[in-house]
Amino acid sequence: MTMHAPTRRELLLASGTLFAWAYAPRLARAEGRDPRFLVVVLRGALDGLAAVAPVGDPEWQRLRGDKALMPSGASAALPLDSFFALNPSHFDGQDVLESGLGSPGAADSGWLNRALASLQPAGRVTGGGKDAFAIGPIAPLVVRGPAPVLSWTPRRLPPASDDTLTRVLDLYRHTDPMLARALEERLGLATIARAGGMDGQQPRAAGAGQVRAYFAESAGMAAKFLARPDGPRIGALAFDGWDTHADEGVMSGRLANLLAALDGAIAAIESEMKETWRDTVVAVITEFGRTAHINGTDGTDHGTATVALLAGGALKGGRVVADWPGLKPANLHEGRDLKPTTDLRGVLKGVLKDHLRVDEAVLASKVFPESGRVKPVAGLLA
Repeated sequence: MTMHAPTRRELLLASGTLFAWAYAPRLARAEGRDPRFLVVVLRGALDGLAAVAPVGDPEWQRLRGDKALMPSGASAALPLDSFFALNPSHFDGQDVLESGLGSPGAADSGWLNRALASLQPAGRVTGGGKDAFAIGPIAPLVVRGPAPVLSWTPRRLPPASDDTLTRVLDLYRHTDPMLARALEERLGLATIARAGGMDGQQPRAAGAGQVRAYFAESAGMAAKFLARPDGPRIGALAFDGWDTHADEGVMSGRLANLLAALDGAIAAIESEMKETWRDTVVAVITEFGRTAHINGTDGTDHGTATVALLAGGALKGGRVVADWPGLKPANLHEGRDLKPTTDLRGVLKGVLKDHLRVDEAVLASKVFPESGRVKPVAGLLA
């Protein structure tokens, strides 16, 4: 009998839960738990239909044609159940996703930091002074706020061409001025270097290997922080580049490379967490979805519903949780998008309530203000 180490997709089958999207503390020792929680934000909007394909829906192949991920063929998808299969390999949305507010607007704190702050007065958080951390040159909004946060910047900067940096810079000038200033500095240095003949090369897109290395280094370092006995228990990092308007490449190409890099990032987290993986939940979230139809440039435009992914040993995994709306033209949102059926706040509330023991009333009033109608999704934890 041949034995092999589990692949990342097999790990997701064993411990992951996927959701259609509608729109850390250490606990007291007396409870006998030591949970960890890591949030990974995919900025730019993940194409959820390409990542977790509804292969059991007869309308699926009609929508995507030869770009549809299918359960058989040269690049066969990995079945999650009898209906869904896993891929083998707008700026207000970002604001709402990370702030946790019901609508876009000025926000100086994120829902993850407010959740942490709610645990501290009750004495449920212990550690070495810093109870949360952020990976990157600027802490993501989701983890900013009154609770103390440790920041760490990878040795590798996020790989990107100048054209990509320019577009990202335009996005963050309005939503994240601190990050915009950091990007402006990097773009300016690159321009000066080329003008002086320091590299002698034209801008080029980052290679798949660079992207995988950056994702793996960032995720691996996040896991090292979380795994330390005296380290933080809540963390956040963000990966840009998921805005696939053109040449999406579901089975080979840009999106396939990004998903492979994300695959490697989760592998690095599980590897570095070691035995603490059993106490871990990783939430992979994105700000909105993409159109159900492929556009004229073989990409997808900004849409509505998408997926979120939960992975980790603390989960009751191996399943897809979704109220599937169908892909017939009459069932699409505004005739173009996957219809929203689940509020992402409910998923996050379910994890925060059952994994970190954040009070439900606090979740409804402070962590996600004015969200009393959105109930925590129950039964996510093992």
